[in-house]
Amino acid sequence: MRHLRQPGPVHAERIESYEGSCVALDIALEPGLSLNDALTRELVASGFSCGTLVFADVALGPFTYVVPHPAPDASHVAYFSPPRTPPGRTHVEIANATFGWRDGAPFVHCHGVWTEADGRRRGGHMMPHETTFAEHGATRAWAFPDVAIRVEPDPETNFSLFRPVALSELPRGGRGPGRRALVARVRPNEDLCTAVETVCVARGITTATIRGSLGSLIGATFDDGKTVPDIATEVLVLAGVVSPDASGAPGAQIDMAVVDMRGEVHQGRLVRGENPVCITFELVLESI
Repeated sequence: MRHLRQPGPVHAERIESYEGSCVALDIALEPGLSLNDALTRELVASGFSCGTLVFADVALGPFTYVVPHPAPDASHVAYFSPPRTPPGRTHVEIANATFGWRDGAPFVHCHGVWTEADGRRRGGHMMPHETTFAEHGATRAWAFPDVAIRVEPDPETNFSLFRPVALSELPRGGRGPGRRALVARVRPNEDLCTAVETVCVARGITTATIRGSLGSLIGATFDDGKTVPDIATEVLVLAGVVSPDASGAPGAQIDMAVVDMRGEVHQGRLVRGENPVCITFELVLESI
């Protein structure tokens, strides 16, 4: 399996996860609001501490994004391209976002696939404060009242990254009924499918659905034989399920959109054991 040596010490805990209850809800997206404000405002007002969101078929403008890029020096294994701001309106095909907290304020990490005004289909990391919704839309959220996510420095990768934390480390907010679910963070060089299965085994879950979820992989290998050879890709889950295999153990099937270093989009089902995480992966699993 592909492997990248990160600049910092290898953290002993390769998968961090917390169990909680998730509540599914639909949120209206208002034109004129930033991506960050539109996605977090209702969740914060309702007392939720973290969550994952999926939205589609909505226009952005102005819109700024970045794609994976070679690192300028040895301080990182990969980095981001200079910001890109395409003219006109951009139509979002699909986007996943993680809702958490940065410096005490609500913040989203968002990856998407879209079509720009020139007709080209592209994808990447959407800048949450520099991007504005240009029309009404809707997003589906799976929100947690009893788990939190926040940005913290990560010595292994030398980035500041989202990670799940105990709720006592943040204001508690409201609580409500919900379905059993997990919030997890997968560290570099761990195969994503295997990591999902490992979390499920540890929590006694055999059947689950991946909700939202995004991160980065070291390239990608799909089950149709196609590959993405770049060292870093920005990715988002299009569909993901965990179900028992012949032995009764949980097996993960993940359909992924993968954005390469040119902003080109590739799609397919990941091959188990051949898709290691590059920097981080933010995962939400709902037990079925």
